[in-house]
Amino acid sequence: MPLDFEKQAQKGNKFLKDVAEELGNKADTSNAGRMLQAVLHTLRNHLPFEENLKLLSQLPIALKGVYVHEWSPEKKRDISRKRNDFIEEVLRYADGTCLHGFSDIQKGTEAVHAVFKTLKQYISPGEFNKMEAVLPDQLKKLVRESIYSKTLTLNLASKK
Repeated sequence: MPLDFEKQAQKGNKFLKDVAEELGNKADTSNAGRMLQAVLHTLRNHLPFEENLKLLSQLPIALKGVYVHEWSPEKKRDISRKRNDFIEEVLRYADGTCLHGFSDIQKGTEAVHAVFKTLKQYISPGEFNKMEAVLPDQLKKLVRESIYSKTLTLNLASKK
Protein backbone atom coordinates (compact mmCIF):
# COMPACT_ATOMS: atom_id res chain seq x y z
CA MET A 1 0.00 0.00 0.00
CA PRO A 2 1.61 3.27 -1.09
CA LEU A 3 1.71 6.19 1.30
CA ASP A 4 -0.38 9.14 0.20
CA PHE A 5 1.03 12.06 2.15
CA GLU A 6 -1.44 14.52 0.64
CA LYS A 7 -4.37 12.42 1.85
CA GLN A 8 -2.80 12.11 5.31
CA ALA A 9 -2.22 15.86 5.48
CA GLN A 10 -5.86 16.43 4.53
CA LYS A 11 -6.99 14.20 7.40
CA GLY A 12 -4.77 16.07 9.87
CA ASN A 13 -5.97 19.45 8.59
CA LYS A 14 -9.59 18.31 8.82
CA PHE A 15 -9.06 17.32 12.46
CA LEU A 16 -7.45 20.69 13.16
CA LYS A 17 -10.30 22.60 11.48
CA ASP A 18 -12.80 20.58 13.50
CA VAL A 19 -11.05 21.63 16.73
CA ALA A 20 -11.03 25.25 15.57
CA GLU A 21 -14.73 25.04 14.75
CA GLU A 22 -15.48 23.61 18.20
CA LEU A 23 -13.73 26.69 19.57
CA GLY A 24 -15.93 29.00 17.54
CA ASN A 25 -13.43 30.18 14.93
CA LYS A 26 -12.86 27.68 12.12
CA ALA A 27 -10.31 29.99 10.50
CA ASP A 28 -8.00 30.10 13.53
CA THR A 29 -6.18 26.81 13.01
CA SER A 30 -2.96 28.21 14.46
CA ASN A 31 -4.53 28.63 17.88
CA ALA A 32 -6.39 25.34 17.55
CA GLY A 33 -3.08 23.63 16.75
CA ARG A 34 -1.43 24.98 19.89
CA MET A 35 -4.35 23.79 21.99
CA LEU A 36 -4.46 20.41 20.28
CA GLN A 37 -0.77 19.84 20.91
CA ALA A 38 -1.01 20.86 24.57
CA VAL A 39 -4.05 18.68 25.27
CA LEU A 40 -2.59 15.64 23.50
CA HIS A 41 0.71 15.98 25.34
CA THR A 42 -1.05 16.35 28.67
CA LEU A 43 -3.31 13.40 27.93
CA ARG A 44 -0.38 11.12 27.07
CA ASN A 45 1.13 11.97 30.46
CA HIS A 46 -2.00 10.62 32.15
CA LEU A 47 -2.41 7.40 30.18
CA PRO A 48 -0.57 4.13 30.72
CA PHE A 49 1.95 3.28 28.00
CA GLU A 50 -0.22 0.57 26.41
CA GLU A 51 -3.24 2.85 26.25
CA ASN A 52 -1.12 5.58 24.66
CA LEU A 53 -0.14 3.13 21.92
CA LYS A 54 -3.73 2.05 21.32
CA LEU A 55 -4.92 5.65 21.06
CA LEU A 56 -1.96 6.59 18.90
CA SER A 57 -2.74 3.78 16.46
CA GLN A 58 -6.10 5.38 15.63
CA LEU A 59 -4.93 8.94 15.06
CA PRO A 60 -4.32 10.33 11.57
CA ILE A 61 -0.61 10.09 10.68
CA ALA A 62 -0.11 13.85 10.98
CA LEU A 63 -1.47 13.79 14.54
CA LYS A 64 0.69 10.81 15.46
CA GLY A 65 3.68 13.07 14.93
CA VAL A 66 2.17 15.75 17.17
CA TYR A 67 1.35 13.15 19.83
CA VAL A 68 4.84 11.66 20.07
CA HIS A 69 6.85 14.86 19.59
CA GLU A 70 9.36 15.07 22.48
CA TRP A 71 7.71 12.13 24.26
CA SER A 72 9.81 10.17 26.73
CA PRO A 73 7.51 7.36 27.86
CA GLU A 74 10.05 6.01 30.35
CA LYS A 75 10.16 9.34 32.19
CA LYS A 76 8.16 9.20 35.43
CA ARG A 77 5.66 12.00 35.80
CA ASP A 78 4.01 13.48 38.86
CA ILE A 79 0.42 12.86 37.77
CA SER A 80 -2.47 14.58 39.48
CA ARG A 81 -5.88 13.01 39.65
CA LYS A 82 -7.68 16.36 39.79
CA ARG A 83 -9.54 18.10 37.00
CA ASN A 84 -8.07 21.58 37.42
CA ASP A 85 -4.54 20.19 37.70
CA PHE A 86 -5.01 18.53 34.30
CA ILE A 87 -6.25 21.82 32.82
CA GLU A 88 -3.40 23.77 34.41
CA GLU A 89 -0.94 21.27 32.93
CA VAL A 90 -2.46 21.96 29.52
CA LEU A 91 -2.09 25.70 30.10
CA ARG A 92 1.55 25.57 31.08
CA TYR A 93 2.63 22.92 28.62
CA ALA A 94 5.80 23.93 26.82
CA ASP A 95 6.74 26.43 29.54
CA GLY A 96 3.48 28.29 29.27
CA THR A 97 3.97 29.26 25.66
CA CYS A 98 1.88 26.56 24.06
CA LEU A 99 -1.46 28.18 24.80
CA HIS A 100 -0.58 31.82 24.42
CA GLY A 101 -3.69 33.78 25.33
CA PHE A 102 -5.33 30.93 27.20
CA SER A 103 -4.13 31.61 30.71
CA ASP A 104 -7.13 30.84 32.88
CA ILE A 105 -9.01 27.69 33.84
CA GLN A 106 -12.14 28.57 31.82
CA LYS A 107 -10.16 29.02 28.60
CA GLY A 108 -8.19 25.85 29.32
CA THR A 109 -11.42 23.96 29.93
CA GLU A 110 -12.75 25.15 26.58
CA ALA A 111 -9.59 23.93 24.87
CA VAL A 112 -9.82 20.52 26.55
CA HIS A 113 -13.51 20.22 25.66
CA ALA A 114 -12.86 21.07 22.01
CA VAL A 115 -10.08 18.52 21.63
CA PHE A 116 -11.90 15.68 23.38
CA LYS A 117 -15.11 16.35 21.49
CA THR A 118 -13.20 16.22 18.20
CA LEU A 119 -11.15 13.20 19.26
CA LYS A 120 -14.39 11.31 19.93
CA GLN A 121 -15.28 11.71 16.24
CA TYR A 122 -11.97 10.28 15.00
CA ILE A 123 -11.32 7.20 17.09
CA SER A 124 -13.46 4.13 17.57
CA PRO A 125 -16.07 4.23 20.36
CA GLY A 126 -14.40 1.21 21.98
CA GLU A 127 -10.98 2.84 22.07
CA PHE A 128 -12.41 6.13 23.31
CA ASN A 129 -14.18 4.28 26.14
CA LYS A 130 -11.00 2.36 27.04
CA MET A 131 -9.00 5.59 27.12
CA GLU A 132 -11.60 7.22 29.34
CA ALA A 133 -11.82 4.17 31.62
CA VAL A 134 -8.16 4.34 32.69
CA LEU A 135 -8.37 8.01 33.70
CA PRO A 136 -9.02 9.09 37.30
CA ASP A 137 -12.67 9.90 38.12
CA GLN A 138 -12.33 13.70 37.86
CA LEU A 139 -10.71 13.38 34.44
CA LYS A 140 -13.39 10.95 33.27
CA LYS A 141 -15.94 13.57 34.24
CA LEU A 142 -14.01 16.20 32.26
CA VAL A 143 -14.03 13.93 29.19
CA ARG A 144 -17.77 13.32 29.54
CA GLU A 145 -18.43 17.06 29.90
CA SER A 146 -16.50 17.55 26.69
CA ILE A 147 -18.38 15.08 24.56
CA TYR A 148 -21.81 16.01 25.86
CA SER A 149 -21.29 19.78 25.74
CA LYS A 150 -23.63 21.16 23.10
CA THR A 151 -23.08 24.83 23.91
CA LEU A 152 -19.29 25.03 23.71
CA THR A 153 -19.14 26.71 20.31
CA LEU A 154 -21.99 29.09 21.15
CA ASN A 155 -20.40 30.09 24.44
CA LEU A 156 -17.02 30.74 22.83
CA ALA A 157 -18.47 32.64 19.89
CA SER A 158 -20.43 34.95 22.19
CA LYS A 159 -17.24 35.87 24.12
CA LYS A 160 -15.50 37.27 21.05
